[in-house]
Amino acid sequence: MTAEDGDRALLVDFGALYLAHARDLRRFALYLSGDAAAADDLVSEAFVRAWTARERVEMATVRGYLFAIVRNLFLKQRLRDRRQVSLDERLPDERPGPDERAGDQRDLQVVLAALARLPEIDRAAVLMRADEGVPYEEIATALGISTVAAKVKVHRARLKLAESLRPASAAAPGKERQP
Repeated sequence: MTAEDGDRALLVDFGALYLAHARDLRRFALYLSGDAAAADDLVSEAFVRAWTARERVEMATVRGYLFAIVRNLFLKQRLRDRRQVSLDERLPDERPGPDERAGDQRDLQVVLAALARLPEIDRAAVLMRADEGVPYEEIATALGISTVAAKVKVHRARLKLAESLRPASAAAPGKERQP
C-alpha cells in the first residue's frame, strides 16, 4: 500500500466520520449559539481541528471529542463577543419577524429562555443527552467530568427546566385559580 493509498483511505474514513456526526454536531452548536451561521462555523472548525489532529484522535471517543471541540469553540467565541460593543441600530424593522408569526414559536422561545438560564455546563449536558442521545460517558468526556457527575448534571438540569416551565398557578401549591 502506497502513501497515496493510505491518504485516500483516511479521506474516506474522515468522510464517513463527517456524515456520521455533522448533523448532530450542528444541532448541538445551534442550541448553544442560537445562530445557524455560527453553528455552521463551529461545526466546520471542529472538523478542521479533528482533521489536523487525526493521528491522535481515537475513533472510540471521536463523538465526545467533536462535541468538546464545538463547546470549547463556542465558549471562546462568547468570551470574544463580550469584549465587543454592539452598534446602535438607527432604523429597526418594526414588522413582526417570521418567528413571531408562527404560533409554536412562542413555546420555543420559552423553552430556549429556560435553557439560557441554566449554567452553561448544565445546558450542554442536558442538550447532548436529550436532543442528541449522547451516552453519559461521552458527555462526561466532553465536559471533563465524571460519568456520575454527568448523570447528576442532566438530572438536575431537567428538574430546573421542568420547574421553570411549569405555569405560575402550578408552581404555587395551595393557591387555586379563580374562574
